Amino acid sequence: MKHGNIGLFIPHLGCPQRCSFCNQNRISGAARAPSPEEVARLLEGAVRAPGFDGAHCEIAFFGGSFTAVDPAYREALLDVAEPFVRRGQAAGIRLSTRPDCLDGPMARHLAARGVTAVELGAQCMDDGVLAKNRRGHTAEDVRAACRAVRAAGLELGLQMMTGLPGADRETDRRTAEAFVALAPDTVRIYPTLVMRDTELCALYEKGAYAPLSLEEAVEQTAALLRLFDSARIRVIRVGLHPDESLAKGWVAGPFHPAFRELCESRRYAALLGEALAGLPAGEYRLGVAPGHASKAVGHRGENRRALAERGQRIKVYEDGAVAPYTIRRM
Repeated sequence: MKHGNIGLFIPHLGCPQRCSFCNQNRISGAARAPSPEEVARLLEGAVRAPGFDGAHCEIAFFGGSFTAVDPAYREALLDVAEPFVRRGQAAGIRLSTRPDCLDGPMARHLAARGVTAVELGAQCMDDGVLAKNRRGHTAEDVRAACRAVRAAGLELGLQMMTGLPGADRETDRRTAEAFVALAPDTVRIYPTLVMRDTELCALYEKGAYAPLSLEEAVEQTAALLRLFDSARIRVIRVGLHPDESLAKGWVAGPFHPAFRELCESRRYAALLGEALAGLPAGEYRLGVAPGHASKAVGHRGENRRALAERGQRIKVYEDGAVAPYTIRRM
């Protein structure tokens, strides 16, 4: 069954840095942190909603560095959330934080309070890129935090950004390979966007920074998806969630409301090219994994059209015997 989150945003709270790309208020759509009472009301409403399944839903604190917020506020939020986990109304608590704001004692404390997963905003594993973007931590801080999360028995998630100032495709590939070596359970991939009221926006307006084009971001992300898939690491998010606040704050960069779909389509474009390479014009019946037919056909049918232009017409069928991201000629 598909897992879900009850998302609770605590924008920018606890973060000691203002990174070059960050305008957290724009990204989260809120400037004010919710009170514990507001969190309690939201959770109560969520669990009473028709069809809610607590066994497959986590309470998720995102938007800020959870372990660096005021301790009294942090514990008050956990006081509200933990009982939902203990009563079986939620599968656990997921949170995000900075790598340099999590050590062994804190990880163990979180585990004792019902936290089940920690996502670290690593962003990049190149110290030069981290410094250029005012991240305030190093790649070794990421590794140390990963060890702390694992030692506490928690699920580990890592977040990466592609196309940061100072980075290139090779830098981003090395970051992904470093992530694979750390063996996280999950990864999120965020191509860098230029948001209003950020240092990055000022650099962009001066011509000192050029974001990835949509085509570059799709091609690169498709390759990263292949890499993580081959390592059996789940990629649970690709690109920022499109909403009104993000759209209003976006200035430049590879923003698309169906960004992951574009990347999955690109993966299948390569697979189709390999499967039909050297074959004559004609009609081909192809089997793909359940749920993958639309990915194989491509975003708005782009893969099917591209093949038709060279005379290869495809009919795609879903087959339970076919593994994801493989194609079987039928």
